[in-house]
Amino acid sequence: MNDQSHYLLQSIKGPVIMITIGVLFAADRFTDYHFHQTWPVLLIVIGVMQLLVGRRRRPDFYPPPPASGSMPGGGAPYMPPAPTPPPPPAGNNYEEPRS
Repeated sequence: MNDQSHYLLQSIKGPVIMITIGVLFAADRFTDYHFHQTWPVLLIVIGVMQLLVGRRRRPDFYPPPPASGSMPGGGAPYMPPAPTPPPPPAGNNYEEPRS
């Protein structure tokens, strides 16, 4: 699934759930099926939408390192890059006097 279809499914999830609720209340009003009989349909629609949208990996996801000894050639396991430290505050150029 590409990013565009993922965003489309994510954006229509709310309206689909609202339409489902409206249809269930209309069925309650105009048919012999009442809301207390049809509310599981709402759970099914929510579940299907969750399956379609799915879970996306975060951009900072790193796979776990392989077990030791499983690297070809005996190389070291992969380590994610270390976070960069914040820059020093600007304008603090004071040096302590030397004794």
